[in-house]
Amino acid sequence: MKTMLLLEDGTEFKGESFGFAGETVGKIIFNTAIVGYQEIITDPTNFGKILCFTYPLIGNYGVNEEFNESERVWVGGLVVKEKASFYSNWQAKLSLEEFLKEKKVVGITCVDTRALTIKIRDDGEMWGIISSEGKSKEELLKRLTDKRKGKESILKEVSVKEIIRFKGKEKRIVVIDLGILKSILRQLHNLGPEVILTPYNTPAKEILKLKPDGVIISNGPEDDIELSKVIDTTKEILGEIPLLGISVGHLIIAQALGARLTKLKVGHRGLNYPIKNKDSFKGEITFQNHSLTIDESSLGEDIKIAERNLNDDSIEKLESEKFKFVSVQYYPLSPGLYEIHPILKEFIEMIKG
Repeated sequence: MKTMLLLEDGTEFKGESFGFAGETVGKIIFNTAIVGYQEIITDPTNFGKILCFTYPLIGNYGVNEEFNESERVWVGGLVVKEKASFYSNWQAKLSLEEFLKEKKVVGITCVDTRALTIKIRDDGEMWGIISSEGKSKEELLKRLTDKRKGKESILKEVSVKEIIRFKGKEKRIVVIDLGILKSILRQLHNLGPEVILTPYNTPAKEILKLKPDGVIISNGPEDDIELSKVIDTTKEILGEIPLLGISVGHLIIAQALGARLTKLKVGHRGLNYPIKNKDSFKGEITFQNHSLTIDESSLGEDIKIAERNLNDDSIEKLESEKFKFVSVQYYPLSPGLYEIHPILKEFIEMIKG
């Protein structure tokens, strides 16, 4: 079925329907990951976005819902150059296209994703619309404009609705859930502490009543209008108990301390972002998914920049003894089977110390 991707500046890309046939509007981002398409489209941080994969062939190892990072697919649409004609993986239960149809996710294939990526790289992230309904360019632009006008919070969709407890021993960690990944929860489980998930709008006094030894502010959507509530909560608990900020949680802690954010022309989205520890020659390749970063000039005293991005020198890790926190811009994904990311181990040691 003939399908069109139309950008807000009028640029159009023609292709074929992929997944669910229909129409979707969202901000267009690209991700440079070679593998992990299932985990990326089920990451709550990507809620409503139209995701373009730069890797040319997508779907070659199928889908198994056991590896979802959450309970549903969050992307609003998908753009790929070529969909795999078949999949090969002993764990796969269905094809990516069958998965998208089942979850009603609109996609487009046979698109020059290289040209689209260069467009976003040069002009910045922008909104777009995918449609297989045969509408005119003018109709689609009007639909896109109308959709952009509405600003609704999505945190109520990605966060837990009530407090959820996972049994553990010795220490108790409260996670302010903004869309935390299952893979991060699995690592916390393997570390052993009791983990309590709370809704994003849980007041500070209710969090403190749970008597946590530490609090994690999770990854999630970074431009939500309701994040101001999480920032206010963070202000009240900063310095009281150890804090760990992950991705948007990193940005929230910085804002709670009075820092400003700036927008990257092209976000960091992929598996291959190099970072370096400021006090050593140790480097690491990280997974990132964000468009905003911290304005270094707005950081106050008693806050140490511990790691930087080697590509653009942006801040990747902050820490402070005075305010009892550590935060990272990247996702602390497991380095291997049953392994724990060092930042999670560091946080547990901070709690014990």
